[in-house]
Amino acid sequence: MLVSAMIAFLVVNTYYHHQLKEQNDAKNISIALTMVDYIEVEKPANLASYFETKSALGYKLYVVNENRQATMYGAPFRVENLPTASVEKVLDGQLYHGMRDLKTETFMAGFFSDELANTVGVPFTYDGETYALFMRPDLKLLFTEVHYLLGGMVVVMAIVSLLSMLIVAKKLIEPITKLTTAAKRVGEENFTGPLDINRRDEIGELARSFERMTEKLSENDRVRKEFISDVSHDFQTPLLNIKGYADLLMDEELPEQERKNYAKVIHSETERLSSLTKQLLLLTSLDQLVSPLKPIQFRLDEQLKEVIRKQRWLLEEKQMSLVMELDELEFTGDPAFLEKVWENLLSNALKYTEAGGKINIRLSDETDAVKIDIQDNGAGIAQQHVSRLFDRFYRVDHSRTHEVEGTGLGLSIVHQVVKLHGGHVEIDSEEGIGTTITVVLPKL
Repeated sequence: MLVSAMIAFLVVNTYYHHQLKEQNDAKNISIALTMVDYIEVEKPANLASYFETKSALGYKLYVVNENRQATMYGAPFRVENLPTASVEKVLDGQLYHGMRDLKTETFMAGFFSDELANTVGVPFTYDGETYALFMRPDLKLLFTEVHYLLGGMVVVMAIVSLLSMLIVAKKLIEPITKLTTAAKRVGEENFTGPLDINRRDEIGELARSFERMTEKLSENDRVRKEFISDVSHDFQTPLLNIKGYADLLMDEELPEQERKNYAKVIHSETERLSSLTKQLLLLTSLDQLVSPLKPIQFRLDEQLKEVIRKQRWLLEEKQMSLVMELDELEFTGDPAFLEKVWENLLSNALKYTEAGGKINIRLSDETDAVKIDIQDNGAGIAQQHVSRLFDRFYRVDHSRTHEVEGTGLGLSIVHQVVKLHGGHVEIDSEEGIGTTITVVLPKL
């Protein structure tokens, strides 16, 4: 408000200097001429009394006679800086335009400048003697009750406005303070506690966005801790097995057949650790890169055949049948990552389907997308587990997973790779009947 008042003063003062100064000078010259005309025509008996009457009406008067003796009527000027040359000029019969010729400066008061130089001067004669009359309005006397009422109203408005701004500012700052406190809690990894900010403006939208962010951070923190716990568990178990069987192998009297069995277990656990490490590295690369894909055009049906060919030995070992219905098509994507998808899905189907079971693989070329169905008649999955199958390290049956050397990361990799290709994965499973996993990839 102080800055506004200062700017307003500068603007009004500049406007006075450039637009109103001459008009004000002319108006006061006219008033002064009216006074001296009355003096010269009516010849008042007491000149001093006449000037005192005029000063009481709201004017400051400075009268100089031809002997250069000056008399002040009304309140004194703040600065008496009237040049001698100007006095001589008026006594010689010329007019003095002090208001008009006041120096133009933005930071110097114009109309309110209470200086003797900021007056108008006119000559007159009285009783055969020449005088110079210098005059300007007395601003203090010109202020009436109306001006005081208007000034009081402005003051009251300013006070009310200031109080209102303080109240509004407090209302605005209050939710920001809550957000700041909540942000400090988040910085300390404390994601609990509601914000209690119910607003419909931008701050309310910010609060809702902050709450969504906090919920996401809380979920990420939970997943991170579960991830660390699962990784520790999945590494600890095979390491303990390797250590235990390695200790047993140090027995020199151990029979050869048992030695081979123990070595086979160590080899199996080492393979399991290797597989887990590779899948963790793959997930890390998928998480850290915004676009890790290197899409090229390739034959998707040929890639599926190659993946099936690699698993043929296991099909024959478990005496399982596999039916393929593959449309010939060219697809644009990252073949290295997509190969991991088919390997994981086919591996799961082989693991959880009993010997003598059946697997159907269908590749369909549709209008806007490519659809891959992998169906088995294995153990199936209960519905309460389906929604969490893409969570890392999530297993429906831990004992069964360990038996077939699962890591709980395969479907996470599948979901991540398909998502990076702009597609989605659907799972339809019924316990005791089998599972169908459908991958839908959009055509680029």
